[in-house]
Amino acid sequence: NSTRTRFSFASACNLLGLEVQDLDESKSQVAHGETVRETANMISFLSDVIGIRDDMFLGAGHTYMVEVGKALDDGFKQGVLPVRPGIVNLQCDIDHPTQAMADLLHLKKYFGSLENLKGKKIAMTWAYSPSYGKPLSVPQGIIGLMTRMGMDVELAYPEGYDLIPDVITIAEKNAAFSGGKFKIVNSMDEAFKNADIVYPKSWAPYKVMERRTVLLQNNDSTGLKSLEQECLANNAQFKNWECTEEKMKITKAGKALYMHCLPADISNVSCKEGEVADTVFERYRIETYKEAGFKPYIIASMILNNKFKNASSILEKLFKKKSVRIML
Repeated sequence: NSTRTRFSFASACNLLGLEVQDLDESKSQVAHGETVRETANMISFLSDVIGIRDDMFLGAGHTYMVEVGKALDDGFKQGVLPVRPGIVNLQCDIDHPTQAMADLLHLKKYFGSLENLKGKKIAMTWAYSPSYGKPLSVPQGIIGLMTRMGMDVELAYPEGYDLIPDVITIAEKNAAFSGGKFKIVNSMDEAFKNADIVYPKSWAPYKVMERRTVLLQNNDSTGLKSLEQECLANNAQFKNWECTEEKMKITKAGKALYMHCLPADISNVSCKEGEVADTVFERYRIETYKEAGFKPYIIASMILNNKFKNASSILEKLFKKKSVRIML
């Protein structure tokens, strides 16, 4: 149901001269028990790339993508497929790589270079939302990638709103290797203090997502409603976890860059109380749009690099031709 990622994938394909076909599993033989192995091969005869988004089931999304990949490997090896289509992860339960990479490109442009990101403090914090069940993949993608850049990454959330333990371990190892820092705190103010970048974003607790996955797999609508009410009540205890003007004042010189994957829960705009104050969001609204605008190019790059061993040389040749994109 994504707006940005779905249209970014389509735009990336259009840019590369590819045509997009959507697979709605509810309107396919998947709904009647067709195997992943069979479906993967049947949709891939003339396909160059497959974009998959599967973030609903904790412990299943990434696993599903790996299973599809193995099916494609086998189909190509057995001569069923003339080419092995690449897979673009458009968001799973563990990571949201197209978002995290778009965020990184935005930071590169904003601060001048990747080198300039070293030592910069980014506060990836939980924020209050009047809804529940938001995936863990965005904060996990951020801490997993930004710790590779030598940044000072501070993850903040109320007690109980943990992320997947394996991702935390990866972030710690990345920080140690890159010369950066990684720290977990239970205070939004502490994370915001002297931060160069703030990324306040709601997510559901790891343990809650585990319970939710079981309920979804069992089609337990009663259990899901009960869990939702429980989680909304728990969220309501932390309404002060909001990116306000007061919190922005304690960032580096009071001018930290605000980031969000969008759509944000904006207080007094999209909801009564949410992740970010309306005045803060409006001040950085254009920056968040620019942030989102990098995603089609990130996806196009992923597709191109999957198809060609030296995509950069191909792009360099095209650049030297001085071809101009025609704007209709």
